[in-house]
Amino acid sequence: MMIKIAAGFLFVLCFLAAGVSQGQYVQYHDNIVKKDLTSAEIDRIVKRFTAKEGQFHEALKGYVFNRDATVWTVGIGGNSTGVYRRTSFMTFNEDGTRFEKILFNPVPTLTEITITPEDLEDLGGVNPFALEPSAVAEYNISYLGVEHIDELDLYVFDVTPRVIPDPKRSKQRLFTGRVWVDKDDLQIVKSRGKAVPETKQNKFPVVETYREQVDKKYWFPTYVEANDQLVFDNGQVVHIRMKVKYTDYRLGRSDVRIIDDDTPVKPTPTPTPKKP
Repeated sequence: MMIKIAAGFLFVLCFLAAGVSQGQYVQYHDNIVKKDLTSAEIDRIVKRFTAKEGQFHEALKGYVFNRDATVWTVGIGGNSTGVYRRTSFMTFNEDGTRFEKILFNPVPTLTEITITPEDLEDLGGVNPFALEPSAVAEYNISYLGVEHIDELDLYVFDVTPRVIPDPKRSKQRLFTGRVWVDKDDLQIVKSRGKAVPETKQNKFPVVETYREQVDKKYWFPTYVEANDQLVFDNGQVVHIRMKVKYTDYRLGRSDVRIIDDDTPVKPTPTPTPKKP
C-alpha cells in the first residue's frame, strides 16, 4: 500500500526483514535442508498449492472477519514516534470488492508519514493469494528444499516475477519473496516477501504473513508483521513497524466449496509467529 512521507516521498507498506531495495534479494535466516525432487514432483506440488490459492481466494469472498491494523514509526532507542490504528469489520460485495465498516480509528499521531485512503485497501501487504492460477504464469517459482517449523514439515519455494511491471504504465504490484508449503496438505501456510516495482519515490518494506486453518478447509491470513527501515534516494530513513491481525472468520454471504471438499482433512498445527 502507498504511504506518504511528510516531506513528500511515498512508499508502500507491504514480510519481516530490513534494508531491502529493488534488485536486492530478501534476506533470510532459515534452516532449509536440501531434498532432491524430480521435475514432475515439483510441478505437481506447485500445481496443487496454486490451485488451492485460487480456491481459498474465492472462498474468502463468502466470509466476514475482523481486521486490527497498527502501523507505527520508530525513533532512536526504539521508542515509538507516531501510531496509526484502525480496527474494522470486513466482508466482500457480490462483485468481489471489499467492504469495510470501521469500528475504531483514533486520530493518528504519525509525523513522518501519513496514510492515504488507498493504503487501506491493501493494509497487511501484497495480496496473500498472489499465486493463484490466474496469476501464476507471471512468476518464476523455484524449489529450495524442506524446512521443519514448529510441528510442520514444509516445502520451501522462492518466488520472483518473470517481468517487473513498468510503474509508469501500470499500477500492478507483484510479489517477490518466499513461500512455505505444508508437505502433507500442499497448502501455503507462511510467506515472506515484498512488493515490486519500486521507484525513486516508492519503497517497499518486507512483510511476513502467517495463516491458520479456518473451518478445517481454508488457510486464511491471521497475522501479518513488518519491521523495516526504508531508505530513500535523498538519504532519508524511516523505520516502520506494522502488525495486522485477522480474527473471527465466519461465513457471511455464501458457502463456497473447494474442489476436494469431500476429502478428510486432518487438523494441522500452525507455525507460530516470532514475537518481538
